[in-house]
Amino acid sequence: MALMTLERLRGRHPQFRYERYSYTLRGRRLTLGFRFVVEPDIVFEPQLSLEAVDPARLDSLGPCVLGNLVFHLGLIEMLSYWKATCSPRIVVQAGYLDARQIDWWTDLLLHGMREFFYRNRINYKQPDFVRLSSPHAPPARRPVYTQALQDEQDLLLLSGGKDSALSVRLLRDGQRPFNALLLNPAPAARALADLAACPAPIIVSRVIDPRLLRLNAAGYLNGHTPFSAYLAMLGTVAAVVGNYRRIVVSNERSSEEASAEFLGSGVNHQYSKTLRFEHAFQWYSRRYVASRAHYFSLLRPLYELQITRLFARYPEYFSVFKSCNRRLKEDAWCGECAKCVFVFTALHPFLKADELLAIFGRDLFADGRSVGLIRKLLGFHEHRPFECVGTSREVLAALYLSIRRAGSAPLPAVLRYVAAEVLPRSPDLAAMTAELLGGWGERHSLPRAYVGLLRRGLDRKIGPAGRKAQADR
Repeated sequence: MALMTLERLRGRHPQFRYERYSYTLRGRRLTLGFRFVVEPDIVFEPQLSLEAVDPARLDSLGPCVLGNLVFHLGLIEMLSYWKATCSPRIVVQAGYLDARQIDWWTDLLLHGMREFFYRNRINYKQPDFVRLSSPHAPPARRPVYTQALQDEQDLLLLSGGKDSALSVRLLRDGQRPFNALLLNPAPAARALADLAACPAPIIVSRVIDPRLLRLNAAGYLNGHTPFSAYLAMLGTVAAVVGNYRRIVVSNERSSEEASAEFLGSGVNHQYSKTLRFEHAFQWYSRRYVASRAHYFSLLRPLYELQITRLFARYPEYFSVFKSCNRRLKEDAWCGECAKCVFVFTALHPFLKADELLAIFGRDLFADGRSVGLIRKLLGFHEHRPFECVGTSREVLAALYLSIRRAGSAPLPAVLRYVAAEVLPRSPDLAAMTAELLGGWGERHSLPRAYVGLLRRGLDRKIGPAGRKAQADR
């Protein structure tokens, strides 16, 4: 069905309410529930559950702190439901927000949902586009968790991709103990947790209210929400519940590049992976959620191309990792999306042909249909792919390295196109590639010990179990 107009939806549904939250513990499973009401007649009741919760630890938190944790998960959850109607007023009745919190959540909505606004052609800069309010009086005391959290083990948010696989390896090599947090884990994430030898990973099950899916099918609005912001809040809540001080993610420097421009501002599919969001979340969490928890990205100083070159040293992960969003649940690569083509491109200079074939099942560069996706990844389009991919410069550098590596051998379709149409218009490729492969982003949030851990990973010699990166040959 065709999408309803924004004006019609906002007129029909003038107010979105975060009405309440709940939590119950049965055995070692903590189940959270939220109730969102969209006037006049829509009710959403999504749920979330955390496994392997220690009842004694939960009791020690007390209802005030635990309620605040659940309340905040509801705040990040509500963005997925508000977007269906883009109601001009959001009323938070489930808890209290002060003026600085209201500003913070409004900022996250307006920055983190720009892709949604772009795809639906919504003028989010119009006056009074959305107004968030919290009618309750402030609590007698702030329910922030202020106690010390244990320092012996980190909590690593684990997906099935190469970035989190590299974080696993770096933490293991640095002899830093960690446990894993998996949200609705696909087979690749479970396999990676097994390889990491996590004794009791924290499994989180998130259930989308089916009423939202029915509304989407009926023409209500749909689109991207800042998923990594959701993971940041979920990770912090799980860290407090599980008694972990550090929440480690695997976001990289490449996430800073916007995918498009809209209404004079950048549109970044990866906004909640950026350093701006990381710093903003750290401030918010310290002040309003858990003052001693530390959320940071282990890979922040590196570009995707550097991460891929490092990942290529560890063949034990080649058969495990998956990054294709289309077929992630099937534990497979579709070979036809921008994510598949980007990962293939980034790995191509650093792996042997038979290794790439074993991972992807076929040579994506031999498929002429990949040329269109390469053009989008290079920025030769209205917008770059709305996927978690490296920058256009990194794509160009990877293609340059692959062509240089081929020497006089015949080139497949994608590399023939790049050699004929792209490289002649791209001067100083050697210098640009060296800059990308040798770069280090000084702006990051890594504790000192983790800076050393990451630098040792970069400097470590490649032994017989790995391989020397082709760019270094």
